[in-house]
Amino acid sequence: MKVTLRDEAETLAFAERVYRAMSSNGLVFLLGNLGAGKTTFVRGWLRAAGFSGPVKSPTFTLVEEYPIEERIVYHFDLYRLNDPEELEWMGFRDYLRPNAVCFIEWPERGAGLLPEADLEIRLEISGTGRIAEITAGTDSGVAVLARLQAE
Repeated sequence: MKVTLRDEAETLAFAERVYRAMSSNGLVFLLGNLGAGKTTFVRGWLRAAGFSGPVKSPTFTLVEEYPIEERIVYHFDLYRLNDPEELEWMGFRDYLRPNAVCFIEWPERGAGLLPEADLEIRLEISGTGRIAEITAGTDSGVAVLARLQAE
């Protein structure tokens, strides 16, 4: 599924659509160059979930945690990861809980150690806007994608 996002407001609205289509947990890979809107997407998803605090890129912290009602959202940025084995050191598998949503920017840096993503969202800069391409990697992701396409 491809979506044209003309500006930041449309990126935030698209993130809200994805929020509404998702169940209580999931693993989402966010791909795209620097400045493509990956963190903006996560901010829009969190706002749709009711989170009103600051949302910052986890570039230097590697992961930011956002508790929301009965679930928890983890936002990872693997850009500074030197070796995928660092994920094992930080206990990455412990973040994949039944009540957790994990967004991972730069998932290719964790290749070989990351499980299959439910959804993969690729954001590409297109003029002043973005093109978002969303694909499913699991049955759960296929269900989310079907709900998005039915909207």
